[in-house]
Amino acid sequence: MTTIRDVAKHAGVAPITVSRVMNNSGYVSDATRARVEAAAAALNYEPNLLASGLKSRRTQTIALVLTDITNPFWTAVARGVEDGASSRNYTVIFGNTDESEAKQERYLSMLLRRRVDGVLLVPASHTGEMVGRLRAREIETVVLDRRVDDIEVDIVRGNSEQGARALADHLLALGHRRIGMLSGPADISVSRERVAGYRAALEAAGIAVAPTLIRYDAFTVEGGQRMAQAMLTLDSPPTAFLAANNFIAVGVMRTLHAAGLRVPDDFSLAAFDDLPDNCLQPPFLTTAVQPAYELGMTAVERLVARLASEETLPYEEFVLPTELIVRKSVRQVCEE
Repeated sequence: MTTIRDVAKHAGVAPITVSRVMNNSGYVSDATRARVEAAAAALNYEPNLLASGLKSRRTQTIALVLTDITNPFWTAVARGVEDGASSRNYTVIFGNTDESEAKQERYLSMLLRRRVDGVLLVPASHTGEMVGRLRAREIETVVLDRRVDDIEVDIVRGNSEQGARALADHLLALGHRRIGMLSGPADISVSRERVAGYRAALEAAGIAVAPTLIRYDAFTVEGGQRMAQAMLTLDSPPTAFLAANNFIAVGVMRTLHAAGLRVPDDFSLAAFDDLPDNCLQPPFLTTAVQPAYELGMTAVERLVARLASEETLPYEEFVLPTELIVRKSVRQVCEE
């Protein structure tokens, strides 16, 4: 079996130089890189992956970097990505950042070493820094679910503002006038877009938007609990909650249950993104459902199209519609 030392001897370089070329890490001049790649190809070093990759600089590998793979929404997105990639002969590496920029940075370093062809990224912040760094290493990137600042990039997302507007309109039609909006981190575009949809619905109904009824926290069960607890301490609590994702909604339900309160008898609840039927029996939660599987599939299609194109494609934003599904977690009220 050919070893890295064999390649180094053939190319007339040190083994560490071969390692840098293979892992795409550290500085190597273009001339030296070409010599190492030629030696590896001549010696048939890792022929199933590297020999073909040396000619095209491709590994047939893409990465999907998510924020929380335990969330059923992201699980469905990941399945769409995997199915779309597999049908195009690509392997997928998965990463989970837990909305942490530090973890995102670690994944970035790993992906650069692995020489992935492209990245599907759910950014942990609003900045385009990570996209810029990937692009500087000629790694194509498609952003999922969110927008980033200061850089053009392909984006595939659901229509957050439309979905939140539909949920708020439904609650208003049932007589609710004090609706608590519980969103994710304020510096993430999808959080702001869902608040914008909520605001638009209230303003169209001629209802003043009360700042105390808008909260930002994490897209987690714990974030939902904190925001719901704060809402319950208000002198005039809301009659309904609009949760910006399904995990926030679970946090609301846990908080209400702990306080001896019930949905929808005491408070109505509507949310973005669905929960599996086995989480709540019978199907219970009124939701704005995003086409999660299609989001993943669309993102892969765009990434592969960009990788295959011999020309530079213009950057595009693909916005998929949401669907309002009305169930039993909301009820009619009569407010003064």
